Amino acid sequence: MTGADVLLLALGAVAVGAGALVVTTRHLVRAGLYLVVCLGALAGVYLVLAAELVAWVQVLIYVGAVVVLLLFAVMLTRAPIGASDDLDRPGWPAALIGGGAGLGLAALLVDAYRWTRVDLPTPGTAERLGEQVFRTWVLPFEVLSVLLLSALVGAVVLSRPDIGRRPAEGRGPARADNQGPGAAGGRP
Repeated sequence: MTGADVLLLALGAVAVGAGALVVTTRHLVRAGLYLVVCLGALAGVYLVLAAELVAWVQVLIYVGAVVVLLLFAVMLTRAPIGASDDLDRPGWPAALIGGGAGLGLAALLVDAYRWTRVDLPTPGTAERLGEQVFRTWVLPFEVLSVLLLSALVGAVVLSRPDIGRRPAEGRGPARADNQGPGAAGGRP
């Protein structure tokens, strides 16, 4: 085993452990932070595999944008971030389904490759990747950016119940001191 193999195993263990904590924790903000650790370990795996561009894209897009968007959406919507007794369900059905899916995928991969060595294609360049992204995949790339922007706008709208509400008839804007014009001590 080389040093790269040991580093890959260590980063893989960190990614799997943090991924397990993402789905098992009861606190939403902690789950978001564990997701940052998991995606950061995955970026480290890409660095060890000499895919520097993919590693930095992983950090910039997933860690820097998606997780921050998740945390801002949680904070803006004022969603409960702690454990909630009314939303808790038994975890054994999900563990059973997840374990079955994992074993099924492992059996599928073992059957497909039969432990043979797969030849890797020639490594790509940043120029070729940029050409593919901005010629072939530019429309899905832009659709994804619009989707993320609409999710952020939706989070702001959901967090502000006063947006879009019409003022009640016969009443002016609410006063900061909760006193009307005729109240004692109020200003005319």
